[in-house]
This record gives sequence, structure tokens and C-alpha cells, in this order.
Amino acid sequence: MRLATPSVLSPISDRQAHDGAEAYYPRGISTFEEARLEPALLESLVLKFLFNTGQSSGRRVATELGLPFGPFPEYLRQLKNAQILTYTNSVTAGDFIYSLTDLGRARARSYLEECSYVGTAPVPFDDYLDSVAAQTIANEHPKEDDLRRAFEDLLISEQTFGMLGPAINSGRGLFLYGFPGNGKTSIAERITLCFGTSVWIPRVLCIEGQLVKLFDPANHEEMPRQTFGGLLDATDYDRRWIHIKRPTIVAGGELRMEDLEIRFDPVSKVSEAPLQLKSNLGSFLIDDFGRQRMQPVELLNRWIVPLEKRYDFLSLANGKKVRVPFDQLIIFSTNLEPRQLVDEAFLRRIPYKIHATDPTEQEFRQMIDIFAVKLGFDEVIPESVDHLINYHYKRTKRPFRCCQPRDLLLQVRNYCIYNDLPLVMKPEYFDFAVKNYFTVM
Repeated sequence: MRLATPSVLSPISDRQAHDGAEAYYPRGISTFEEARLEPALLESLVLKFLFNTGQSSGRRVATELGLPFGPFPEYLRQLKNAQILTYTNSVTAGDFIYSLTDLGRARARSYLEECSYVGTAPVPFDDYLDSVAAQTIANEHPKEDDLRRAFEDLLISEQTFGMLGPAINSGRGLFLYGFPGNGKTSIAERITLCFGTSVWIPRVLCIEGQLVKLFDPANHEEMPRQTFGGLLDATDYDRRWIHIKRPTIVAGGELRMEDLEIRFDPVSKVSEAPLQLKSNLGSFLIDDFGRQRMQPVELLNRWIVPLEKRYDFLSLANGKKVRVPFDQLIIFSTNLEPRQLVDEAFLRRIPYKIHATDPTEQEFRQMIDIFAVKLGFDEVIPESVDHLINYHYKRTKRPFRCCQPRDLLLQVRNYCIYNDLPLVMKPEYFDFAVKNYFTVM
């Protein structure tokens, strides 16, 4: 990877970055040359957008493509002179309502046959490489205070906490194993917060002439505009990029090997980034590891080079292979012992194995206190909690699980709301909740 160039990313002071502002952002552009778009690609995006909308102002075209309006009046005038566009009406000074001529519609259909994508203009792949190098988690070395801040709403044992710090700092893969319900997924989601709150990624990439959609609303969460905190003017960044929370991508038993490759849609002629590319600069959680359709050894074989080299190789639809950043913490979460899944040679490549243990009775009681406040209970009644633990755990030799305080209190809360009762804890309410919750457990 290469260092970020000033033309793409701009620095913010270390103090601002520590306070939650991002250390880099994509600097605004004012010309098409700065956007580094091929003329044919720019023309295809403009014509396909007008073909779909029928007519539009130049300013709206610029907004939809995420490009500056400044060069558009002259560019659209040239297309009008070439009889590809025509003026339908004037809007404001220097702007008009545009529509396609017959020649323009014919050219737009040709572009749509090649690729039906209409939307934000892509970012050159080189600029994306620079952005990953500038925001890489490899440069992040969270300390104990950072971890405690990230895990402040989660109750975990000091022993587990002490193991997490070095594992997170390694930036390499780790196993989280233990019984279901002990917070493995919750731990993985908070690990990402240790690397900082947010990053910038392109919405769409242009790789070797191929369009690859990177931003995924199902897996990425856009940061509110007000979080810029005055550091960024409303027009001071490249609109082809989006400011998101550091991603935590979760894939469970449904994960397939093809989900780890660029997926090309033969109908739209647009490609979708694989999960590991979408998780760059964050964490990628393989949940329920060992329950995927492929054998565990197949999945780990896929990660051998990326885990060691921090880059991966992907194939484009045109057959070309490209080297892409592999800049995330891979977390394998499983209910099984790691040695039951893979051999010793593979376990050496995943140096950290962290056991998400059952909570102690004291921790179980603490979690009841925490969730009672969050769920709106007036008070925690010790006698009722004693009844729950003595009759439904100790007497039955039922193990404690981290998820159970929340789940049982939710059952009690729903029971009270349905029966129009005050939100209080009573032994009989816990009896009702336990009967429902543990029917087949």
C-alpha cells in the first residue's frame, strides 16, 4: 500500500483524532480532471441519468453523480453543441433544464447495454488504496483506556478483558469461543470501536475499468452530518465518498465461498465488493464458525495469505486479478473448541484464542442491575433475584449465561405491560419468564 497523497486526503491533528474526529477526509474537488474520470465514463453516467429521468437541471445531474457543479455548464454546453442534449428550459443563471435528443437517447441505450449502473461517479482504485493506507487499523494501537471506553456498556471478566487488549493490538485474526449467549458477538462489535469511530470509503470503485459497488447500506452505517463538528465545511469534501462508522461485518452459517469474491451481475453489468473488502478498516466476524457450508479448513485456507500479508487477490469479471487491501481484524466466533475445528498448523496462524466464559453469580446479579435500569424497572428487589437464582439456577444446576438477565427481564417487562402491572420484579413474574424461556433448554 502507498501513503495517502495530499490531493485525496487531508490530515487533522492527533488531538482532534483522539477526540473522535477523523484523521483524514477526502478533500473536495472542483474539476473533472481532479475527479480522474475517463471522458467516456463521465458521458455515460450523464446520459444514462438523463435517459432515466427524462429531463433534469445541470445542478441535479452534478448532485446525483457526486461531482462539483462548476464544470458542468460548459460540459453540458459542449454536449448540446454535439446535438446530444437540448435545452428544455432555463432555471437559474448559468443552469438549464436538459433533455436528450434522439442521438443522445440512442447513445444512452448503447451505454446502458454495456452497464446499467446509474448513480454516484466511481472513485479511482488508486485513491481508495491511498485512503486505506491512511486510515489503516495497523497504525492504531489502542490502550487499556480505549478498550474500557469501547466496552463500557458491556460487563466482561477482568481476565477476558486482559486477553483482549493484546489480541486487538495484534491486528491479526482471533478466535472467540464459548457457549452460546455469552456475548461473543457483542464483544466482536465493540472491538471495532477500539480503532476509532468512523472512516471514509468510496461509494463505488473503478478497478481496471470495472465498476464495483463498495458502500452497502445493509452493512455500513452513515455518520450524521453534524458529527463533522465544524471541521468540514458542507462543500469541503468529495461527494463520491461517504463517512461511515468503522464497519463490523457479521457473516454466520449462511456464508459461502462465493461471498468472498467479487460478484458480477450479468444483467446490470455491475460488480459487488466481497465481504472482506466491505469490512476493510474495521472487523469481519465469522459467526458460528464451523457451521458454514464449506469445511472450516477451506475457509481458513482462503485466509492464509491475507492474514499474513494483509492483502488479498480478487478476480474481476474481465478475468484480471487485482491485489486489494486486507485491512481488518478477522474474528472467528464459535461455540466449539478451536482444536475441534482445525489442526495445530492453522491454530498457529490465529495466535489469539479467547474464551467467552460463563458469568459468575456476582456478574449475573450485576447484569440484572444494569438491564433493570435500561428496561425501566423501578427498582431491583434482591429477594426476587434470590428466588430466581436459588430456584431456577442452583436447584436445577442450570449454568449462567450472559444473555439471560436481559432476556428474562424482557419477559417480565412484557408480562407487566400486557397485564397493565407496575414494572417491578416479583418471584411469580420470574417463574412465568423462566417457564417460557427455558421450555426446551
